Amino acid sequence: MAIARITEYLDLHRIKYQRITHSPAYTAQEVAAKAHVSGWELAKTVMVKLDDELVMTVLPASEQVDLGYLAEIVGSKKVTLAEEGEFMDFFPGCDVGAIPPFGNLYNLKVFVAPELAEDEYIFFSAGTHTELVRLAYEDFEWLVEPEMVPLAVLD
Repeated sequence: MAIARITEYLDLHRIKYQRITHSPAYTAQEVAAKAHVSGWELAKTVMVKLDDELVMTVLPASEQVDLGYLAEIVGSKKVTLAEEGEFMDFFPGCDVGAIPPFGNLYNLKVFVAPELAEDEYIFFSAGTHTELVRLAYEDFEWLVEPEMVPLAVLD
């Protein structure tokens, strides 16, 4: 189960976190509403293909990835949203649409929107449609070592 992998990793590194259970929700905005969390603090994971490389983008729930701008910033010729079939095998035990933003655990490069660093804490799906993890942003950044790029536009 994905939540066990995340919590074991956080415990191993002695990181403080909080697990939050909410009623089932399937979009990032629904999750934010049901968990009573700001859409700016809820980090959603969007899988993207840069040319042929699968990468993870992490941005506020209230935004969407600007693929053209991302291509320009990272110097890729072709940037597309990845199809579920191209990445779900990477995330055993995770529900579709509830992938935690720890690409480092799955050998994936992670790009994060700078807006997430503006708050002390971030919240993210823990692999299910009913559970979030609350974590200090600085701990997330320390553990994941994402590349910060302006990759989002308002949803």
